[in-house]
Amino acid sequence: MILAFDIGGSRIRAARGGRPLGEVATPLHDYAAFVGALRGFLRGGERGVAIAIAGFVDRATGVATVANIPCVNGLRLQDDLSHALNLPVKVLNDADAFALAEMAAGAARGHRNLFGIILGSGVGGALVIDGRLVEGAGGFSGEWGHGAVIRDPVFACGCGQSGCLDTVGSARGLERLHHHLTGESIGSLEVIRRWRAKQPSPAVPLWLDLVGGPLAVIVNTVGAGIVPVAGGLSNDATLIAALDRTVRARVLRKTDQPLVVVATTGADSGLIGAGVAGEAEFA
Repeated sequence: MILAFDIGGSRIRAARGGRPLGEVATPLHDYAAFVGALRGFLRGGERGVAIAIAGFVDRATGVATVANIPCVNGLRLQDDLSHALNLPVKVLNDADAFALAEMAAGAARGHRNLFGIILGSGVGGALVIDGRLVEGAGGFSGEWGHGAVIRDPVFACGCGQSGCLDTVGSARGLERLHHHLTGESIGSLEVIRRWRAKQPSPAVPLWLDLVGGPLAVIVNTVGAGIVPVAGGLSNDATLIAALDRTVRARVLRKTDQPLVVVATTGADSGLIGAGVAGEAEFA
């Protein structure tokens, strides 16, 4: 069976053969304790370990970038963990795991090409083509939140550039747009509530325009048949339905069927996606 892990900055969750095993706290600064936490879930008979984590692995070098878990940042994580656990290991980005989970058990079932997006504290994404995850150079495939594509308003991004979609498309970005347009500082939930109540909320129409344009270009480019959405902003189905209408009005393939939809695998997407990746890697 595949031993799957969903590893975040606070908790490590595990499943074996698709069955949850429990969770433990994530050791952040002690690599030996980190390995020990994973080893504690081994039962014997596993043919491989698959890990979803909030980071990236450069497939050319094997080096992982995991900013929120310092003890593994900069390691050749797959090789190091494989040696430590005496099992083959697959490490994938948590957004990639989310996309695989949606294809296998969520809103994208029956679709071979999908672009899964995260609209939460940041903007992320993952690409699946012909049923296979596209990892790409540096491990950054699907990261549509970065690159200077926004011309007005332009905000500095944490990646070092200015005008990234991440600066306006995330929950914090929606708040930033509202402040830019009105001078008022309120949370994204309140911005959306006012918009739904048909109160003055110029930020949401601008947000739909700024996010919908780049997303339509990506759909046209990769031929995605569906775009599942996760992250905090996906909790408002009305907002995602409005984004769907915006995108479908701009893509070349005209359809009456929803294209941008709320993801359905929820908090289990990391474990499910890691399991799917492990089954494919260690078949």
